[in-house]
Amino acid sequence: MARSWSSVSDDIAPTTVLVIGFLLFIFPEPATSALGAGLLLLGAAWWFYEWDRP
Repeated sequence: MARSWSSVSDDIAPTTVLVIGFLLFIFPEPATSALGAGLLLLGAAWWFYEWDRP
């Protein structure tokens, strides 16, 4: 069974936001660290929201 692009993007997008947020969080500048922490929170919330959705 082939998966549609929207199904694949729903799986990839939250993970991408988490990875980008983590990279910005560890980058040693206050502005990027704050943005990275925000993206980590957004990505985690999005990931849990998408967890058991069909």
